[in-house]
This record gives sequence, C-alpha cells and structure tokens, in this order.
Amino acid sequence: MKWDYSEGLTDFDNPSSGLFIICEGNFQYSNATLSFYNPENNSINNEIFFRTNGMKLGDVAQSMVIFDNKGWIVVNNSHVVFAIDIDTYKEKGRIENLTSPRYIHFVSENKGYVTQIWDNRIYIVDPKSYSITGSIEVPGMSPSSGSTEQMVQIGQYVYCNCWSYQNRIIKIDTETDQIVDEIFVGIQPNSLVVDKYQRLWTITDGGYDGSPYGYEAPALYCLSSEDLSIQNVFKFKLGDSPSEIQINGDKDKIYWINDDIWSMDVDAFALPAFPVIPHNDTKYYGLTIDPLNNEIYVADAIDHSQAGMIYRYTPDGVMIDNFYVGVTPGAFCWKY
Repeated sequence: MKWDYSEGLTDFDNPSSGLFIICEGNFQYSNATLSFYNPENNSINNEIFFRTNGMKLGDVAQSMVIFDNKGWIVVNNSHVVFAIDIDTYKEKGRIENLTSPRYIHFVSENKGYVTQIWDNRIYIVDPKSYSITGSIEVPGMSPSSGSTEQMVQIGQYVYCNCWSYQNRIIKIDTETDQIVDEIFVGIQPNSLVVDKYQRLWTITDGGYDGSPYGYEAPALYCLSSEDLSIQNVFKFKLGDSPSEIQINGDKDKIYWINDDIWSMDVDAFALPAFPVIPHNDTKYYGLTIDPLNNEIYVADAIDHSQAGMIYRYTPDGVMIDNFYVGVTPGAFCWKY
C-alpha cells in the first residue's frame, strides 16, 4: 500500500463529541474508510480520512481508540496504525512494519500494546516516536496459529482474548511486559469487556463445522480478574454465532450480537429469552453502546460489497436514526 498526499483537501467543522465508524472494506481491495457521526444533529460525514489527507486508509480497517487527543486506527492487512488528530482528522504519524495488527491499547504516555493475528507476538510501541520498541511472545502459540485480540486494563494488568484457533485469556503485567497468568475457555473467545465488579466477560463463537480446531456450542463466560477463575458460564445452542460483546457506561449491562441484538444485566442468572432488537433481513456485524445515554448503535454489513448501514436505537430498541457509511462497517470509537 502506497500513501500519497494530495492538494485541495477538505476541512471539516468538527463537533466536540460524536462517533467514529470504522469500515473494513474488502480484503485486498484497499477500500477501508472512516466516517464520523454527530448524534446532536443526525449528520454523517463519510470518507473523512481520504477527504482530509488525500489518500486511502488502506486494506481492512480493524479498530480504533482515542489516546493523547489522537485517533489510532489499526489497518490490519496494510500492517499499519495511523494516528490522526481527532478534531481535524489529519494524520499526525503512523506505526509501520507490523505483521497483521488487530487492536491497540495504551498503558502509559510512552507505551502501548498492539495485538496481531498470524503472529505469536504482541508488539510494544512508543506513541511519541511511532516506533516498535519490543514484543511480548505468547507461550504455546506459534506464528502460524498466533492470534491476540481485544485488550482491557484493570490496574497494572492488561487482559487479552486469544481468538482464531485459540481458546484462552491471557494476563499481562504492564510493569514487566510479561504474561503472568492465563485461563482456557471455550473455542475462539472473540471479544472482551469489564463490568462494574471488575469481572471479565468474554463470548466464544465455538468454531465452525469441520474446523480442525474443533466445533462446539458457543458460550458467554464471566471470569474473575484476580485469579482468572470462571465465575459463570452461559451456554448457547450449537450453530449459534454470538459476537461483539459490549457493555454500557455504568458497566452493569452487557450486549452482544447473535443474529439479533441481545442484552443482559451482569447480575443475571440466565440468558435472556427475547432480544432487545430483532434482526430483519440484516447482517449485524458491529455493535456499540453510547456510554452516556445507553443508546444502541448497530452496523449492518448488508452483503459486504455495498455501503453498509448504521442503525441507532433507544435503550429500549426503538429506532432513532439510520444512515449509510462505507463497506463492511465493523467497529466504533466514541469521541467525548
């Protein structure tokens, strides 16, 4: 992927808060895009990275976080993390030469972690110099089966789910950059959040029929962050495909996609009987909860080739707005 700047670029009148939508595009098509939505006036600006910087975002935009007034966009198959100004959308720097990055998490003003697929290392990066400074090798994981994903932090420890052909949650001491504990769960835990009790929640997809790694009923796990012991397990049906576990601003209710959109109190003793938002000829692919008002945003990938749709709902599942974005919207990042 070559990145070249152009003249005659767009300047945006940017609100102080809103929602970034990260659109993957198609693998090897280099058509990833970035959008920004303003909930105050229901306005959407698409292709903001290209329109601001005069160059395409790259191949498969995976995730984004905000740190140090910059938006850090992980572009998986382009092996890069871009840093943009969250008000102007202009590029401030980039971290290159990554293997296949998935997520980035910052533990201090001088250090961040980048997880990867097809690599058994989590890279350590310096956000000041935009450079790779080291790595954390995950034991018992080869490069060909390497897969580290989302990260959450509690105190000095970062927790990370290992997804593709993996079945564990690892615990990293950020002071030593060493893996100090792990727990094996079901096949392929695909997302991770922390609740108000400092417990970890992960959801497994169970693999697929014919997978060399195995195929089983998916499950929702609640784990102690202190010793990684299993506190509760909620089993789904074989053939279900739960994903994208999210949590609200008060951290007392979790949400996920399983064809429909589901929600459950973190104190519940059983899975809910009915969804909060039923699916209707949709391909729900991404999910986020507004941390301030608990509104629900759902990304519909449609057919993964045309512009995707974002649906905005009240906490009770009543639609407020919907709008088109780029191809395959899959991730969100709140700006507050």
